[in-house]
Amino acid sequence: MTESKRKPVGRPASPGSKGSGGHSQSLVRGLNILEGLAAAPSGLGLSDIAQIVGLAPSTTHRLLQALHKQGFITQDADLGLWKIGVKAFQVGNTFLEARDYVATARPFLRQLTQESGETANLGIRDDGMAVFLAQSESPQMMRMITRLGSRAPLHASGVGKALLAWLPEREIERILQARGLNRLTGNTLDTPSRLRESLAEIRRRGYACDREEHAVGLNCVAASVHDEQGTPVAAISVSGPVARIPESRLAELGGLVSRAAREITRQIGGRLPVAHAERLDHAET
Repeated sequence: MTESKRKPVGRPASPGSKGSGGHSQSLVRGLNILEGLAAAPSGLGLSDIAQIVGLAPSTTHRLLQALHKQGFITQDADLGLWKIGVKAFQVGNTFLEARDYVATARPFLRQLTQESGETANLGIRDDGMAVFLAQSESPQMMRMITRLGSRAPLHASGVGKALLAWLPEREIERILQARGLNRLTGNTLDTPSRLRESLAEIRRRGYACDREEHAVGLNCVAASVHDEQGTPVAAISVSGPVARIPESRLAELGGLVSRAAREITRQIGGRLPVAHAERLDHAET
């Protein structure tokens, strides 16, 4: 079983930053702690959390106690590790329920898994990264599993490239400037020219392929979901081992995810971009 794992990431508090007061500064620091714990589902110790938020252990401990009292975090009494609590899940789950396309997509993800035999995911774009919000796991023993809430670079993932392909050029450029093109594997598209060639191909065929670009031994096919303005708001994908998703199967899976993405778009009241719709009209005639 392959599972995405990432190092804890937080935004260190700046001692010299000025806010509206001590309470707002404490709020920001508390949110930074929650963000760091969300990236470490196994839990973190006091010293690790203090390092993430850039605070003294004593100050960090006071913030942890406050979050614990409100139910946002819990502590393992035996190991002393802090973890995300039920209240944080409840607040975060409200976001999922408010985004209609997540609920709309779930039966399509299950259908994709049934048809392909592989894991299906739904992700969105946030702060220049792909974030995974829903999943239907493959029944296979060896399968791709991505932890919900985990992130992947837009340029090095099927979901990410499906989202990038339909963004305005100025937005693509802004993301590239901010995030760069980090090389994750030997197949990662790590130059602007290679990435733009790939995005142009995605627009032509209607789906994106990740050929071991995010992780060695894993292939992925993805297609985007659009809102009423034609803007990509999410993408769905099918991922699995190269042994079961070889190059010869990418077009087949591309057709499956494209049809599912179009139906989700229709059900949420969205519309396909003009170029995308024209391609489909041409393909059907």
